[in-house]
Amino acid sequence: MVNELKVNEKIIRLMIGFITDVGNMDGIVYYARPDLALGSGFGTAISTQGGPKVQEELKKFGNAGTTDVVVTGGGNLQAKYILHAVGPRFQEEDSEEKLGKTMLNTLRKAQEHQMQKIVFPAMGAGFYGIPLEVCARVTLEAVRTFLEKASTLREVVFCLRDSRELKVFQAYLQKMM
Repeated sequence: MVNELKVNEKIIRLMIGFITDVGNMDGIVYYARPDLALGSGFGTAISTQGGPKVQEELKKFGNAGTTDVVVTGGGNLQAKYILHAVGPRFQEEDSEEKLGKTMLNTLRKAQEHQMQKIVFPAMGAGFYGIPLEVCARVTLEAVRTFLEKASTLREVVFCLRDSRELKVFQAYLQKMM
């Protein structure tokens, strides 16, 4: 199965791992809550590994609406930035459209901050109820479309939790070739 796709000399890459452990990235994307509190799962890892600076920075922003993206420093993480993207939740109306807009806003913020390499999780899959197949299709298409235009981004990685998530993303990436 395919784990990489080139788009205008830029790379979309798939891998299995834990997002905070991915090295050599300018930014990591966190599927944030509207109150921007670092909750369970990746939020706990970001809070623990990134240190209190990250949550302190988030307090300045207050709340964020669906599709909004807030950028903070990476604290003690390897990445320089964290992109806190508030995507759709649980069977929210127009969730596919909102997920696509969240992706576009995240990619724009990465470009505004001159990031060249960023890493995404499976956005909203799992706890927030976005079906994995929808997540793969919408997020991969958004990245490919964005990379087809001029962009500072050179590499976009999807760091997936397990082989189940990887297989769904691989299947969709294969269709894009």
